[in-house]
Amino acid sequence: MKNLMLTTIVLMVLPIMTLCQTMNMGDTTKTPKGMKKNMPTKHDEMRGMQMQDTTKKPRKMSMPMKSHKMNGMKMSDTSMAGMKMDGMQMMTNSQSLNLPMTRDGSGTSWLPDASPMYGIMLNNGKWSYMLHGNISLRYTKQDLGNKGSRGDDKFDAPNWFMGMAQRKLGQNGLLHFNLMMSLDRLTEGGGGYPLLFQSGESWKGFPLIDHQHPHDLFSELSASYAYSFSKNSDLSIYFGYPGEPALGPVAFMHRPSAMSNPDAPISHHWSDATHITFGVATIGFRFSDFKIEVSSFTGREPNENRYNFDRPRFDSWSGRLNYNPSANWALQVSHGFIKSPEGLHPEENIYRTTASATYSKPLGEEKTVNVTALWGLNKTPDQQGDNSALLEGDLRLKRFAIYGRYEFVQKTTEELVLDPVAYGDETIFPINAITLGLNYDMFKIGPLNLAAGGQLTYYAADRKLNSLYGKNPLGGEVFLRLYPRMMKMKM
Repeated sequence: MKNLMLTTIVLMVLPIMTLCQTMNMGDTTKTPKGMKKNMPTKHDEMRGMQMQDTTKKPRKMSMPMKSHKMNGMKMSDTSMAGMKMDGMQMMTNSQSLNLPMTRDGSGTSWLPDASPMYGIMLNNGKWSYMLHGNISLRYTKQDLGNKGSRGDDKFDAPNWFMGMAQRKLGQNGLLHFNLMMSLDRLTEGGGGYPLLFQSGESWKGFPLIDHQHPHDLFSELSASYAYSFSKNSDLSIYFGYPGEPALGPVAFMHRPSAMSNPDAPISHHWSDATHITFGVATIGFRFSDFKIEVSSFTGREPNENRYNFDRPRFDSWSGRLNYNPSANWALQVSHGFIKSPEGLHPEENIYRTTASATYSKPLGEEKTVNVTALWGLNKTPDQQGDNSALLEGDLRLKRFAIYGRYEFVQKTTEELVLDPVAYGDETIFPINAITLGLNYDMFKIGPLNLAAGGQLTYYAADRKLNSLYGKNPLGGEVFLRLYPRMMKMKM
């Protein structure tokens, strides 16, 4: 199994390094004979660039965008759109020609404009490309003291890899494509990785409990088109098979506040579980720093076959309001109806409501802080609903990252797969989890960072669960993490 995981990581990393070495990342025009072509170094250094402010009342901010030498840059909240890097045209936001790419979250969601970006930029004529991802080779053990019967341990490698491509169509149009893939099925197996109190989806016809499910090989395959009426207004359409509807915050693996943590939140299925949906159509309209979106999508979660494309149904709906009041903040509220999300309980429909606030701020050279606060509610027509709350943060200080996450979630007898006779048929159990971790960038491999890290999680649940989980169990893990370096933008 260890050899399989190492082989998998090599297969994922090798194409990135090869592509960066063989593809010209600079200007695509021909170099005059006898003159050496100026290409970017292996550190992807960016030269000064000029950009034009597109807002009536610019807000200034200073923003580092790479994991080594950088200078502060001043810009308005929308002036980053269309920047250049060593003669290479950079991407804009996927849903607007007039917004910076740093505002892109997952699907069509928004991050703050001040968010750091980790990726590899490429350019080929009219097309711009970006590659990014995350691989964590680790050992994880849930219930370190063996207090209960539901703990487990595993060597594994949670991972995802993403490519994006975009180009302008005419003066006002923008075409954008996303491809996201994961080899979780190989590195995690069908039953996923151990995570106490986690619930959602199934394996071999039984509910997955105390394990996080693996993600599908094709986690996003989407296309979008945006048309700009002016610098303050855009209309966008998005199709994904699979894709992500306008429901919830930025998915956890794409949030800068969560990027150092290899684990999914145990409240994942209360907030952003629809990030892999087989059949999504979204239309959005932006005016200034507001965007309203509506989606039609498939309610059923991915099935146990992680390699196939599930049948699209378009039987569910959602709406979301996004607002970025400044370059440092991204706010959203959303609500949706999800028809028959769980294959083991096809008769159950869910109404999901979420609200979140994300904060990002550069603190200086190679320093940034990112925080997300999130609330989610799942409610069936005949129940009062189960709540969740999350607060997570990531403080990056050059090569160090200190991160943490607090969660509160209410889970039922059914979700925790408990005996209804012993625990009650409709009992709701409050669960708390606190995670603290450290990440250190040891050295660089081409355009990537290799980091070492570790974390501990403290659980506090309803005492009625002590016979199964023990009192206040602990989870811990150590890992090696491979991910792209932070990009640098400088004026």
